[in-house]
This record gives sequence, structure tokens and C-alpha cells, in this order.
Amino acid sequence: MKRKTGFFFDEHCFWHSTGLHATTLPVGGWVQPPAGAAHAESPETKRRLKNLMDVSGLSRSLVLSSAEPVSEEILLKIHPQEYLTRFKHLSDNGGGLLGKEAPLGPGSYEIAKLSVGLACAAVEAVLQGELDNAYSLSRPPGHHCLPDESMGFCFLANIPLAIERAKERFNLKRVAVIDWDVHHGNGTQHIFWDRSDVLTISLHQDGCFPAGYGGEDDIGGGEGTGYNLNIPLLAGAGHNSYIHAMKQIVIPALERFKPDLIIVASGYDANALDPLARMQLHSESFREMTQLVLKAADKLCDGKLVLVHEGGYSEAYVPFCGLVVIEEMSGVRTKVTDPLLDFIGLQQPRAEFELFQLQMLDKLKVKFGL
Repeated sequence: MKRKTGFFFDEHCFWHSTGLHATTLPVGGWVQPPAGAAHAESPETKRRLKNLMDVSGLSRSLVLSSAEPVSEEILLKIHPQEYLTRFKHLSDNGGGLLGKEAPLGPGSYEIAKLSVGLACAAVEAVLQGELDNAYSLSRPPGHHCLPDESMGFCFLANIPLAIERAKERFNLKRVAVIDWDVHHGNGTQHIFWDRSDVLTISLHQDGCFPAGYGGEDDIGGGEGTGYNLNIPLLAGAGHNSYIHAMKQIVIPALERFKPDLIIVASGYDANALDPLARMQLHSESFREMTQLVLKAADKLCDGKLVLVHEGGYSEAYVPFCGLVVIEEMSGVRTKVTDPLLDFIGLQQPRAEFELFQLQMLDKLKVKFGL
């Protein structure tokens, strides 16, 4: 089914600089400089996704938009003034490290505000009925960011800020956030920990990042008890494990919650080529997960669905994963074929490992009362 899908992006987001690194290690000491600035959170993963959309013709079927940077007033709904002042000062003075995993360059503060603005605009266009669904190519990402602390390449809480602004402007009651980035969505979890109006669900590699964290016992607190679900997956888990988790836990949780809007924190770092994780997904995994979420959104909230770009660090492969997601959202198939689909398909887990993972997921489903 063809849909009116918005794609929100801005070239300025690609200009956020992460400095000179070798993957995530700052150059110096025993770390040899790479041929160029090679931090894992490279603009090229996102730029190459947009370029593939353009050359495949998919962009012509979308509503392409930019947005205004979000206001300081909105930022203060989550981030304290001291943190924002510190972030802006570092940005205005050439950049550096705001947190141990969060390098930034000159102008990154304004670019981060734009990244939030793209997510806000995508959410609001869907809520206003201007679009059926929307994708925000936000950079820098946001799902690790705490109110007063940057983490994991994240400086501002893109999705929580978009939710707070939408709640202020619209009669938005219940929002579900599904985070399928391979790393735990700890920032989103923290911000909505004690709230029952936002359901947060994170599928992630067990113990990957934050280091050692799984989180299956963390279900929220106070009024938010039961509204935070973590689905830790064993390193090496592949397509069938993710689809099982979506069908047996994520979709039933959505049906129980009955959201007015679904937002996906769409990281692609669970793909088999990612340098910062050890999962085995391929492009068709992301296609099928998108299909499941689209079907749930149609059933539960009149199709109101927004995806916000998070991680994914394989410059060559992220574009193929992102493209199929946006194909499914828009209902438009291109002629692009994934050149590594068959190869990754052959690398899926052995049957005994997969059975063990599925059994763990079934126990988690019972634990969550689904």
C-alpha cells in the first residue's frame, strides 16, 4: 500500500564533527592516526543512505523536508540549563569531549538542536495528518543522552524532546517508543522511567552498551512500573531471534498499551557488518521488523508512525538497511538489491544456539505478562 511518507533531513547534520579518531579511540599515544577522520559515528552512513535513496529514485516518492532547530525552551523540558550552557560553550570554542564517548566540533550545539528539530517536525507532521508516516535522519543521535550527561555519541534526547513538544502542542496521551538500535536505549529509559504515558521497549545486544547492561529486570518505577521493557539478546543473535522478539513481545506489548503514536529509534548497528556490535541481521530483517510495526500502527493508532535514525556504523551496509525500511514505510519498492543478503543469510546462528535464544525470549514474554 502506497503511503504519504515524509523524509526529514538537513545537510547541516552531516557537518557535525567528531574529531580525529580510529573508530572510537582518540588518536594519540599508541593509536595511529587513520587516513582521515574516522570516528565510528561518521556522517557517511547517513549521507550514503540519502544518496542511495536519490539514485534509486525512492526520494522522488517521498515528501522531503528540513526543519528549524528546536528552541531552548523545549530543550529545558528535559535538559538542565547548566548542561546546555556547558555544551554550547564547548561547541562555541572549537569542540572537544563533552563526555568520554561524546566528541564534538565547532557548531555541534546548533546542529544537535537541528537534529532534535527534525524529529519534532516529523512527529508533528504525522500528528497533524499532513503525512501518513515519517522518517527523521537525525544526527547526532539521541537515545543514550541523559538529562545532564552526554553518552554514546548522543548530546540531546531527540525522541523524548519530540514527545514533550508534541504533548505540549497536541492532545497526545500515549506514546510507544521501540528502540531496535543494537545498544540499550538507556537515555530514553531514564527519562520516562516513572511515567505511564510513554511505553519504552529496547531490543539490544546483552551487555554491549552501556557496558555489561542487559536490563530485563528493569521495568520502570512508581507510576511507570511495567511501562519499560528491555529485551536483551545474546551476541550472535540473528534474524529469527529478532523477529520472534518482535512478534512475541513487542507487538503484544503495543497491543496492551494502545498508543496514540509509535516512534521507532531506528539504529542499524545490529547488522552483521557493524564494527560496534556482534549481531547477525541483514537488510531483510529490518524490512520485516518495519512491516510488523506498520501493521501494528495501522491497527492501534491509525498508522501514526515515526522513525528517528540512531546508530549504525558500517558505511557500506547501513544504506541498504535504511533503504528497505523507507521502502516499506512508503509502499514503494526500488530496483536496489542487497549485495550481501545471501552471504549474511549463510552466517545465521546454529540451530541449537537459536533454540536457546528463543526459549529465553519465551521466558521473558511470560515475565512481562504478555
